[in-house]
Amino acid sequence: MRSTQPLTITLPLEMAQMVKNKVASGEYATESEVIRDGLRTLAARDAAVDRWLREEVAPTMDALQKDPSLVSPLEEVRKRLHNRIDALAGKRSRQDDAF
Repeated sequence: MRSTQPLTITLPLEMAQMVKNKVASGEYATESEVIRDGLRTLAARDAAVDRWLREEVAPTMDALQKDPSLVSPLEEVRKRLHNRIDALAGKRSRQDDAF
């Protein structure tokens, strides 16, 4: 039984050229290898997003629904972010001054 299936695809010119460049550089032996690697990368990214949603987002949402006091008001979050950015910018400018 065959473990591959021929498939004809149409790509924008820029993507087609990228595939050809990957083969021409020797990074891949065939155009099919480039596409297979891209699909494996896409599958890994999708799995990572699913895992993040399941392991981090869903439990956080459950915790917030159980205890709404864990939620910070938007203005408080903005203030903390601005303070953090200002602190980082200050560090950066002090580091720049050292050079």
